[in-house]
Amino acid sequence: MSTGSTAPTAAPRKYSHGEVLGVMAGLLAALFTAMLSTTVVSTALPTIMADLHGTQRQYTWVITASLLMMTISTPIWGKLSDLFSKKLLTQLAILLFVAGSLAAGFSHSITLMMVARAVQGMAMGGLIALVQSVMGSIVSPRDRGRYAGYMGAVMTVATVSGPLLGGVITDEIGWRWTFFVCVPLAVIALALIQWKLDLPANPRTGRVRIDYLGGILLSVAAALPMLWVTFAGSDYAWVSWQSAAFLAGFLITVALTVLVELRAPEPMLPLRVLRNSTAVLMIVASLAVGVAMFGSGVFLTQYFQLGAGYTPTKAGVMTIPMIISQMLSATIGGQIVSRTGRWKPIMVAGSITMLAGLVGLGTISHTTSYPLVALYMVLLGLGVGTLVQNIVLAVQNTVDVTEVGAASAAIAFFRSLGGAVGVTALGAVLTNLVAGNIRDGLSQMGIPADRLGSAGDTQLDVSGLPAEIQGVFHDSYADGFGPLFMIAAAIAVVTVIAVIVVRETPLRLTIGMDRPEGGADSDTGPGSGDSDSEDSTPSGATDSGARTS
Repeated sequence: MSTGSTAPTAAPRKYSHGEVLGVMAGLLAALFTAMLSTTVVSTALPTIMADLHGTQRQYTWVITASLLMMTISTPIWGKLSDLFSKKLLTQLAILLFVAGSLAAGFSHSITLMMVARAVQGMAMGGLIALVQSVMGSIVSPRDRGRYAGYMGAVMTVATVSGPLLGGVITDEIGWRWTFFVCVPLAVIALALIQWKLDLPANPRTGRVRIDYLGGILLSVAAALPMLWVTFAGSDYAWVSWQSAAFLAGFLITVALTVLVELRAPEPMLPLRVLRNSTAVLMIVASLAVGVAMFGSGVFLTQYFQLGAGYTPTKAGVMTIPMIISQMLSATIGGQIVSRTGRWKPIMVAGSITMLAGLVGLGTISHTTSYPLVALYMVLLGLGVGTLVQNIVLAVQNTVDVTEVGAASAAIAFFRSLGGAVGVTALGAVLTNLVAGNIRDGLSQMGIPADRLGSAGDTQLDVSGLPAEIQGVFHDSYADGFGPLFMIAAAIAVVTVIAVIVVRETPLRLTIGMDRPEGGADSDTGPGSGDSDSEDSTPSGATDSGARTS
């Protein structure tokens, strides 16, 4: 007997514009808190790692710990949101984020910093999944672009102000306060959520059964490739028995995950819901978007600080063109999609623009002028902004409201997985490139190559070294980022192809999927392979909208 089934006669009610804004007030307050804290810290990370005597590999792992836990936890949070109270889960995610932030702020070792960042990542996965889940349960796909614009504006304010605020805090007060700054904001967010977030009862009925085995297998499947790319090329060769063992373990885990998730009554990753062509192609597209989105934030900050030698404050200011362009494209693009009901044209344009930006960034070195780098960042931001929300929207349009949390979280999972594995792999490549560049630079000066650390890794604190050696260090870093972005551009080609190939279906005007008379689910419901054909005509969506309202 399937547990947690959908109540057959319950239809999701239609929320007014004012009611939706009331719900969004609490959600956006929580998302703003988490986004601001994350972007504030990103600018401070080079300083943090130097103060804690970290290496380039450890720098990558501090970032990876957060991304890995965000990736693993996102589908779990999403599935739980379909089964339990979304409001309570959102509040829990905020409290978890505060706990991780406090632990990070008091860290005096790299190990504790990694653990604290992992806790923050787990909470971020929850907030990402829950915001999408709540919005999907109260707003129809056709109207969602309108509110996604508000969400994009709030996220952009946090993202734009974060790097600059993080730089000022790091330079004037100390990097620990970049973690503490979110605590009072979190208290405000909790109060707003308690006051404003009023959701209907969960549409699931019956005894809830949690897919623990699926959650464990998903975690292992996400962790194995990240562990492999972290150590490959330094601790062992890319082509070696160790690499073969990681690959075999990954393939076996993926096969077991698919087997378990297809048989589970309430799977953590709803493969049956996502087996339509739109979902599959959007998953493929989201992997490359994750690499572009997370990789650009991580490596551009390093480029300006470690490559160009700028202060955290100035590095934060220099990334603003990319952030503003991403905000504008997300906001305006959401309005266009909402008005026209079409998402494919803007996504095709966005994917090509993202590819152009990555190719441009693939040419940067220590001699590249900032205006040119800014132009490439603008192109990248414009592209990413049009893709992130619309990929989720395209998939949400193929599933019923009872599955929207798990489906949205699944897309976020694959996007985060692409970002986490991509950042880890590119970080490993950067470590080797920088080490090689430094060895070459020092050898040309007749200086032993071990002056800056062991082979294959690089100490980030070079403040005590002579100026000429610091120059070699900065140039070696600046010249190492171009190849990384060119690799990301090659991956982004997959996104372009997936977006061009996907078949567009008009966005429906109802929150739930159409059902036959009597309310029973049909064989062509959200879990069927024919989900792409649901609400294929605007008129059908309009009629359904009249019934639900």
